[in-house]
Amino acid sequence: LIFSSFIFHLLSLIARWYISGHAPWSNAYESVIFIAFATMMAGMVFSRKSKFALAASCMVASMLLFVANINWLNPEITNLVPVLKSYWLMIHVSVITSSYGFFGLCAFIGLLNMILIILSNNSKIRSNVSDLTIINEQAMMIGLFLLTIGTFLGGVWANESWGRYWGWDPKETWALVSCVVYIFILHIRLLKLKKYTYFFNFFSLFGFSSILMTYFGVNFYLDGLHSYA
Repeated sequence: LIFSSFIFHLLSLIARWYISGHAPWSNAYESVIFIAFATMMAGMVFSRKSKFALAASCMVASMLLFVANINWLNPEITNLVPVLKSYWLMIHVSVITSSYGFFGLCAFIGLLNMILIILSNNSKIRSNVSDLTIINEQAMMIGLFLLTIGTFLGGVWANESWGRYWGWDPKETWALVSCVVYIFILHIRLLKLKKYTYFFNFFSLFGFSSILMTYFGVNFYLDGLHSYA
């Protein structure tokens, strides 16, 4: 059922792409839909290692789809603003938003692990927590890789559109902040803490706040060159 729904989601993105004539992640509604797809893709990647990862991705994707279909996100297919009429829309935005799906999975697994750590002393559950933490680390590495590459690609696009690679626009600044936040989280292991598992999962949950700020906060509350999104 999950796999069939994933395929249906993919086909709906392809249909929207065909109807609109451009990549289906050009506005808030489309990008949230695509992030939900990327989250499910992350769950599929790690499903062989843990069914919990697949279940967690389903939960996150369902919440994102709920957000996408509330009243303040308009699902209407509209014409692209001039600056988005570029092949970089397909490359830069897809890479950046895909990373958000992996980070969303990290946040949910972090929350699940903290609940299991706090509420249970069962050795079998502890073993599951350890396995999920490894998956959390791997998903975060992939997410950070995508976010970093996407940020560099955004700089190339900015140079083509605005004549500079970096201008400390709010979106650019918060993308950099998110990279730095997740770099710190991934290096917590170097501190060799006794409660490393708990602290890593704790920060993987609250680190997602930087992604929320980068995506929702900048788009809706700060003025900048990316406000059209």
